[in-house]
Amino acid sequence: MTRVVVVGSANLDLGVAVPHLPAPGETVLGDDVAARPGGKGSNQAVAARRLGVETRFFAAIGDDRFGDDVRAALAAEGVPLDHLTTVEGVATGVALIVVDPEGENTIVVAPGANARLADGALAGLPAALDQGTVLVLQLEIPPATCLAAARHGRAAGARVLLNAAPLPDPVPADMTVLLREVDVLVVNEGEALRLSGSTADWPTLAAALRGLGPDAVVITLGAQGAVHADATGTATHPAYPVDAVDTTGAGDSFVGALAAALAEGLPLAEAVRRGCAAGALATTRMGAQSALPTRPELDSFQNTHEELSHA
Repeated sequence: MTRVVVVGSANLDLGVAVPHLPAPGETVLGDDVAARPGGKGSNQAVAARRLGVETRFFAAIGDDRFGDDVRAALAAEGVPLDHLTTVEGVATGVALIVVDPEGENTIVVAPGANARLADGALAGLPAALDQGTVLVLQLEIPPATCLAAARHGRAAGARVLLNAAPLPDPVPADMTVLLREVDVLVVNEGEALRLSGSTADWPTLAAALRGLGPDAVVITLGAQGAVHADATGTATHPAYPVDAVDTTGAGDSFVGALAAALAEGLPLAEAVRRGCAAGALATTRMGAQSALPTRPELDSFQNTHEELSHA
């Protein structure tokens, strides 16, 4: 049975389009505010579920209207609510997102209930894991909870995938403890540079990051695609060319598709290509969760672009 289990954050995203990103101290008038479900954990769970993979999601929301909205959105996507914890007297996490005409964005996250996702919320996690599971983690929840989840994954023989975002500044000294529990590490350019302390080329840097513990490392490079390194060596994956309007959901679309592909048994190189296609497609739509592709959409997009590249 193919299965992705996500332990992570659930937010409500409040997004606004602006003519340009504001400089420090500058006020910019934007369009109307759009409220959409989000959070890296929720986005990645929905991304995998839309691609047809059975998905479980462990997260925390507040006992407020935003929490109701998040719950309803997950239910509509077919993500079970069994492991969604409601924290009384605490607000649901909120992300404030500003997007310019080129699709670039700035994001500020108020964690809210995500910061209260404690070990107790993981009581049902061991039963949800087995050797065919891909366990997906990010860093929008407490580090101790993330580490506990990773250890549950290792104990069950699941494949542990960590999207090390947002990476704290400075990088905590105990980050190496978590990385030793990780099978696949996914980072963007900035996170890769900060974790490694190196300015080497991306394939060399990806290979070097394996020395921190992960069996495999994937570095996403935005419009340049991605690189990966594992025991067989390194490989570069060019991006799928698109006209981007909003990059907000690209990273989560990539991770969700990567996890879904790995859960279905695809080799890492093919799974990374799948992630690149999903990330590119997500940038052609506004929002994060609202931009995530379905399986037919992703299949069609990837097949069309692959045919064009070989024409």
